[in-house]
Amino acid sequence: MYIIALLAFLAVFALAALILGAARSDSSKEFQKTLDAALKGSVATQFADLVDIRKSTVLSGIPWLNRWLADAQQALKLRQFLDQADLQWTPSRAVLTVATSWAVPAYLIYLRTGIASVSLLLALPAGILPVFYIFQKRRKRLDLFLKKLPDTLDLMVSAMRAGYSMVAAFGHAASEAPEPIGREFRLCFEEQNFGVDLRVAAYNLVRRVPLQELRIVTTAMIINKESGGNLAEVLEKTSLIIRERTRIRQQIRVHTAQGRLTGQILSVLPVALGVLLYIINPDYMGLLIAKPLGQKMMVAAGIMNVLGMLIIRKIVNIQV
Repeated sequence: MYIIALLAFLAVFALAALILGAARSDSSKEFQKTLDAALKGSVATQFADLVDIRKSTVLSGIPWLNRWLADAQQALKLRQFLDQADLQWTPSRAVLTVATSWAVPAYLIYLRTGIASVSLLLALPAGILPVFYIFQKRRKRLDLFLKKLPDTLDLMVSAMRAGYSMVAAFGHAASEAPEPIGREFRLCFEEQNFGVDLRVAAYNLVRRVPLQELRIVTTAMIINKESGGNLAEVLEKTSLIIRERTRIRQQIRVHTAQGRLTGQILSVLPVALGVLLYIINPDYMGLLIAKPLGQKMMVAAGIMNVLGMLIIRKIVNIQV
């Protein structure tokens, strides 16, 4: 029983790792650290208490639970993740949704099979659906942000060449840019109007929108403010680079579409086929569920299925 529970936990962990995606390359991590260092600096620590000066963060609709979650770093990270997905969920609601989506099907399966470990394992896909929905919403929003970013940079370049200052050009782009860029840029611009240092405001922006291209833009703005230079030319070239990177990513997605679809079909097919066979002939599949050897075989098959999904994802996930 304990072994099955442990294997079920490992399966959940592997599926979560699958959704999060493959790890970035070492060179990309080094570049990310360089940009983070440029954005944070000593000023980010000095003004760390000014991040949420406009409103308090709501983590739960229950007052005492909200106060308790305010001290939990994981709850704050989950709140930030939900904001990136543009979902008006509280962290407590997200956790409750995942737990309910897992517990209800597990209980219904348990009423049919009478085996708790197998019921929890078979209900995992239902529990992962809300997590998958949140990740999909976040990915689509970040992709839309990245798609609209070059046009917004062109607005800033045109404004600066017309005589606007860097901050004024940023405010102009914030007012004219489409969503979701407009809202995020307006928040950054309002933070500066409230007196927050540009470095801190830029750090808050890239924390809300964790895109490497946006880190490059904000780093260029900070360097321009501290040491000067032709920011319009830098942003113009950055816009061209972002467009080229987006084009290459789209070509890669086209060439790897068959591999991604194959991985999805091979991952879903065994589970769907097993459930269908159980509905058609419960006595035939019931032997696999009731016997200890059959339970071990099901757990082993689930682990191998997850490993196969991770391997296929690693193959088709090409970093640009």
